[in-house]
Amino acid sequence: MRIMVQGNIGDKVYEEPFSKGVLSRSLTQAELDPSRAYSLAAFIHSKLKKDKLSLITIDDLVELVLKNLRKEDPEVAEKYVSWRQIKKCSEPLVVLIGGASGVGTSSIAFEIANRLGIKNTISTDMIREVMRKIVSKELSPVLHESSFSSYKSLRVPPPPEIDEILVGFKDHVDTVCVGVDAVIERALKEGISIIVEGVHVVPGYISEKLTKHHNVRMFILTVQDEETHKGRFYSRCRQMWARRPLQKYMNNFYAIRKTHKFIESQAKKFGVHVIENIDVVTTIDAIMKDISDNYAIIKGSSQKDFEEIET
Repeated sequence: MRIMVQGNIGDKVYEEPFSKGVLSRSLTQAELDPSRAYSLAAFIHSKLKKDKLSLITIDDLVELVLKNLRKEDPEVAEKYVSWRQIKKCSEPLVVLIGGASGVGTSSIAFEIANRLGIKNTISTDMIREVMRKIVSKELSPVLHESSFSSYKSLRVPPPPEIDEILVGFKDHVDTVCVGVDAVIERALKEGISIIVEGVHVVPGYISEKLTKHHNVRMFILTVQDEETHKGRFYSRCRQMWARRPLQKYMNNFYAIRKTHKFIESQAKKFGVHVIENIDVVTTIDAIMKDISDNYAIIKGSSQKDFEEIET
């Protein structure tokens, strides 16, 4: 017997065949073990067949899933509810994940993209690389340095009482954020959900006109312990070809920690969520909860908000 699932997009009603694979994937995105997710999907399928249901609404299917999930794993059930709420949002979702080099922004961005089913992710380093091809080193030397060594390219050294590392970093971030703003603006205009991650996601430097939108969420990751932070570089640079970059990071670790503290201070100044990224699961849960808690606001955003981007 073929079982159809009925849902709606706006005023349009659609039907699609029930799929154990699709249901189990949605459960794994709520952090249920893959084998348990498939077992639950198979159980739901068997129950629908036993009850001789040839058609079930998506809402009734979700309730059936939750009824069984709450018995098996209440924590995963709540995560599934949060995941469903976010997925139901009709507006694009822009997630910004910032933090100093080595704190794990790219890893967390990958996991969040997987949880939310967001297909578009971009690092600010990639945006910087594109800008480097457009803007010559002679025109903007700071752009052609790493974020933590950009002070070396300052045309006019700052006075002794001013920290040159932070002056260079601020100049570097300010320049790259022109490209970051363009990516966010395009995503909102085109209705594309995207995750932007990297060291250039710094509160106060990305256009407030963009970050004030309720469907744009920013998070800053930190690693307070210096030795743990160093260990992250060793972990990601184990490969033979990566030995040289590792030394570069170690030689500039003092500067990286300065940028780390500056980004964190900016987050506190602008009221941006700061997350200690020690345990990946805890970090992901914190980000997902924040997005879910703001779901009602995101859903209630008016079209006027998006029209303001074009003015």
